[in-house]
Amino acid sequence: MQNRQLLVLITALASIGYGIFTKEPARVMQKAITICLECIGIG
Repeated sequence: MQNRQLLVLITALASIGYGIFTKEPARVMQKAITICLECIGIG
């Protein structure tokens, strides 16, 4: 791998790890559920 590719890979993995650490997937899922329920008229 070139140095630039390795740097991008490390940065991407660090960003993903930070998002998981701050429980971002749960927030995104909750917002998606809210939007879906509003679209079908339940929420």
